[in-house]
Amino acid sequence: MRTLLLTPAHSADCLRQAAEVLLAGGVVVIPTDTVYGLAAHPAHPEAVRRLYTIKGREERKPIALLAADAESVARYGAQLPPGAKRLATDFWPGALTLVLACADGSAEGFRVPAHDWTRKLLAACGGVLRVTSANLSGAMPAASAVAALQGVGLEADLVIDDGPSPGGVVSTVVRMDSGTPKILRMGAIAESEIRAMLA
Repeated sequence: MRTLLLTPAHSADCLRQAAEVLLAGGVVVIPTDTVYGLAAHPAHPEAVRRLYTIKGREERKPIALLAADAESVARYGAQLPPGAKRLATDFWPGALTLVLACADGSAEGFRVPAHDWTRKLLAACGGVLRVTSANLSGAMPAASAVAALQGVGLEADLVIDDGPSPGGVVSTVVRMDSGTPKILRMGAIAESEIRAMLA
């Protein structure tokens, strides 16, 4: 396990090294606008399985995708109904995860984070990464690289340290694939904001 401090002077080098690890099938702790995440490339199933093992997560629980932008979400095959488009327009980049129907018949959770460096990393990796909060299942989400290291970071191949997360609260998750919006998890965005945008 290596730790790299994300500073303006080392941003490009951190980006290069993190992308190399992920594209090679490794696991990386990354900063986001909400909490720190444990990331793997979806093209490497063994890396995604490591996320479950490291976190102690039940395999029946899906792991969402962080995306560089809305175009990356569409390229992945997700379908955005009118309500989802309104929410994406208003809350992306930001702390909203949308569960959307995909062209292959599956449903996937997508979020575009409000973290410039992380969106660059996502773009460098093809647009999307599987990312779960960097903590053991049932524990408090990690709002810093130090907390991530205490929880799951020692099992990762690389940790990117960007200091304390500006949000510190997990994203709100809204299911939009069934026609009727359903809030699956409350987080940084209040239910009242979601309801107002969909009204």
